[in-house]
Amino acid sequence: MEKIPMTPAGLAQLEEELRTLKYVERQAVIRAIAEAREHGDLSENAEYHAARERQSFIEGRVSELEDIISRAHVIDIASLSGDQVRFGATVTLADEDTDDEVVYTIVGAHEADIKSGRMSVHSPLARALIGKHLGDTVEVTAPGGSKSYEIVDVKFG
Repeated sequence: MEKIPMTPAGLAQLEEELRTLKYVERQAVIRAIAEAREHGDLSENAEYHAARERQSFIEGRVSELEDIISRAHVIDIASLSGDQVRFGATVTLADEDTDDEVVYTIVGAHEADIKSGRMSVHSPLARALIGKHLGDTVEVTAPGGSKSYEIVDVKFG
């Protein structure tokens, strides 16, 4: 069984979503199905069919979250240090063409949100960065062509 790397915050977020689905959403959809059944003929009851679809989605997501959580390999970023890029590092990169700087934290795939600066450990840029050190240059092939970045800062925690 393949372990899934994630931060403590990422695990907590998934566990909260699971609790909400199990103890709030699941109960709400059961009530919605019961109400829709009271309206009679189920074959033409749009509310009933929508509630059943929602129930199916909830049960599928609950199963998915339980699987992810059971395989989670939590990495405590606070205990990490150094100038080598690895999982959990917050990396400041300078675009070598424009000198624009961007900051990304390398996290697990299930907690990635590029708009918030959290990049999946499986992304092409993260894979290029892993193992590199402060001051190194990395080249990444992007949809718009090849880009070069210099690692100008590496932080943990």
